[in-house]
Amino acid sequence: MIDWKNNLRVVMISTRNPLNIGAAARAIANFGFARLRVVNPYDVAFREARSAVGAAPLLRRAEEFGSVAEAVADCRLVVGATSGGGRRFQHPLRRLEYGARLIKRALVQAPVALLFGSEKFGLGNDDLSHCQWLMRIPTVDPGLSMNLGQAVALCLYEMARDPKAVAVRPGKIKPASAAQAEQITAMLLEALGRSGYVNPLTAASTGEKVRRLVRRLNVAAKDAPVLMGMLRQILWKLGD
Repeated sequence: MIDWKNNLRVVMISTRNPLNIGAAARAIANFGFARLRVVNPYDVAFREARSAVGAAPLLRRAEEFGSVAEAVADCRLVVGATSGGGRRFQHPLRRLEYGARLIKRALVQAPVALLFGSEKFGLGNDDLSHCQWLMRIPTVDPGLSMNLGQAVALCLYEMARDPKAVAVRPGKIKPASAAQAEQITAMLLEALGRSGYVNPLTAASTGEKVRRLVRRLNVAAKDAPVLMGMLRQILWKLGD
């Protein structure tokens, strides 16, 4: 089976901030991807980013290139990430949700490059000339742009997430048995009686209210012994 995630090349062009490089590397690792390529990074930033928490191994494996052409040479598909802004593009511009599906589909067959431009200028015209199409994160205003590290994380999350996961029901929690619930009720009522909370004239109705309350709590079977242990300690203290 093809490891489609290993087919993605995240390409960062002329990045200057080590925090952005480190954040991007952490996102790559967190979402199960492995290939980071940098094109003409600011040297100081790239050296400092190598010590980023949780990202150092991936950064040490990062490939450095002198041009975009070299960085994407082995890729069948090249996509540029852009905020859109007021620019007019000669490329199809797709929203993240749709673009991520297309990229994921292509990754099964061959390497794909996802390009991110510099923090200040984004992708230049020469960078864009290597792309088949562009992808944008749908911010509320097309003129707004996201932090570079956040943009990388969002794009990779959209590719990594499993839409079917939301339909998976959580495992059922086994409720406490009726006997356990009744034991908790009895211990709680005893503690309330010793503390003076229970009025002898209304003891019967209080007992019914407490019993209903304990049932509404839906105590889990695994939590019942813990709760009873707490009540035993309280009763022991009240006994003093």
